[in-house]
Amino acid sequence: MATKHLLEMEPVDPLMFRNVMGTFATGVAVVTSVADGVDHGMTMNALTSVSLEPCMLLICPRRGSATGRAISESGHFVVNILTSDQNDLSSQFMGNFEDRFEGVDVESSYAGPMLAGALAHIGCRVSNIHTAGDHDIVLAEALFCNGSEGSPLLFFKGGLGGFAPEGATGSDVGWSKAPRRAGATGVAKF
Repeated sequence: MATKHLLEMEPVDPLMFRNVMGTFATGVAVVTSVADGVDHGMTMNALTSVSLEPCMLLICPRRGSATGRAISESGHFVVNILTSDQNDLSSQFMGNFEDRFEGVDVESSYAGPMLAGALAHIGCRVSNIHTAGDHDIVLAEALFCNGSEGSPLLFFKGGLGGFAPEGATGSDVGWSKAPRRAGATGVAKF
């Protein structure tokens, strides 16, 4: 079988790309910020550490999102890394809800709201914002961080679940299908 030259290859199908990327398990976080006295937040798994000197990370909010605008305007945000028990909280910050913070216990910080019960919090100051397709890459310096014991909420192949290292004790960690935000397309099989 002959291989195609790179210039002869078909463009990558976005749905196939989404499904292939879904095979890379990631943690789930709610990123929060405040702009003009209003709390904003969104669930995301597009984040990674970048540097230890100085401590930096990046997040990738959807361009034009209210939370992305709040981060850009305020120059600060908090990454709230969720526990495996916070599946409902992750869903609450995904949809088109009037007030995503309704019924959510938060503690204020100068970087933004910190969600109670989160596995970890990282308060950040924006260093740079770059345009990348339909998202922005927000590079930020960590101003503070804290963590606690627990199992993280993970996203894998369109589902949410937890992880427990070998030998860990505690509740049985299971998986559930991640809810889709309104208007999102379904997941194709591959």
